Amino acid sequence: MMNLQLSANQRTLLDSFVGTGATTASRKALIAHASEIGLTRSIATSLAKKLPNIGHGVYDISMSANVVPMPAPQAPVAPAVAPVAPAPAVKPRMVMSTSAEEIYIPEKDPTFVKWGYFKDVLQILKSGMFYPMYVAGLSGNGKTMMCEQACAYANREFVRVQITPETDEDDLIGGFRLIDGETVFAKGPVIKAMEAGAVLVIDEIDRGSNKLMCLQGVLEGKPVLIKKTGEVIKPAPGFNVIATANTKGQGDEAGRFIAATIIDDAFLERFTVTLEQPYPSEKIEKKIVVNHMGKFGVEDNGFSDLLVQWGQAIRKTFEEGGIDDIISTRRLCHIVQTYSIFGDKLKAIELCVNRFESDTRQAFIDLYGKIDADIANGVLGSIETEESPTESI
Repeated sequence: MMNLQLSANQRTLLDSFVGTGATTASRKALIAHASEIGLTRSIATSLAKKLPNIGHGVYDISMSANVVPMPAPQAPVAPAVAPVAPAPAVKPRMVMSTSAEEIYIPEKDPTFVKWGYFKDVLQILKSGMFYPMYVAGLSGNGKTMMCEQACAYANREFVRVQITPETDEDDLIGGFRLIDGETVFAKGPVIKAMEAGAVLVIDEIDRGSNKLMCLQGVLEGKPVLIKKTGEVIKPAPGFNVIATANTKGQGDEAGRFIAATIIDDAFLERFTVTLEQPYPSEKIEKKIVVNHMGKFGVEDNGFSDLLVQWGQAIRKTFEEGGIDDIISTRRLCHIVQTYSIFGDKLKAIELCVNRFESDTRQAFIDLYGKIDADIANGVLGSIETEESPTESI
């Protein structure tokens, strides 16, 4: 009987089967026995093909003593030249943060006035709950500053992310960067805020594109998978999200915020509450303007009263459709700062309203002239409405 060359696994299966006292085996029996001793079906079928067939599906195994192992593969001949030493294994770099400077506890601003939803936001942050908030309101009414100061008073770490139409997952979650000659994955501000249990403020969220949908899971307070590395980030206790915007995510039909986009409803639905922030009342705005005068070393309560009356009158006229723009609280603070530099009320107002379209600018200046008695009586002269050349220095 001729010898057979079998692999080690085939030889193990054959010897084991012969050990049962059998002299013949069927293919089915070989497969079943292979399963019993932890070998695969393919080993049994390949063995059957090498055994003498003595009937329909029956094989002779009485010659197992004549089985010889397959020849071992020959060792490769050593090269004539010395082999090149293998390159050292590159130890993979872990996911890392390239900087943590964007995570900080804001300082309390002495000019800040607590008003509007400040107490509510502060109470939410102190609770430590994950409670996403969407703060909507017109430009310059203190939305972002309120969020920042709430973190300052709650002693909470704060991360601010400014959204633009180009903002994408790489900017928010993180991406690969070349650092010290190595390509590493640098965590983005969203991941850093999650790990630190900080308050993530997404500023001007309605300026983004559908690429912001990468934040869906983040807004649910659940672990987030970094797709580029496979790491799962679990939010630390205290992590929260506040978004600010000029619109409520439905675009701006009036056209004042033409960059504002319509935000997906499924995305908006993940915010627990929406806080619609108005401009401050006349009393509150007066406190804000006076505080800024103190900040810039200006003492003129009469001017602060006039500025606030002027701003409130413009907003009322705007709501009634009599004018196409408004003076924000931020703009009043800009006028105070400009006044501290030049010491000239009229010049400060003119410089700070020059950004508006000419008819609107003129309407603003005319309205201030009616409010300020000194201008009305000609004590301070009239405000120049035409561009004048800069005087020689």
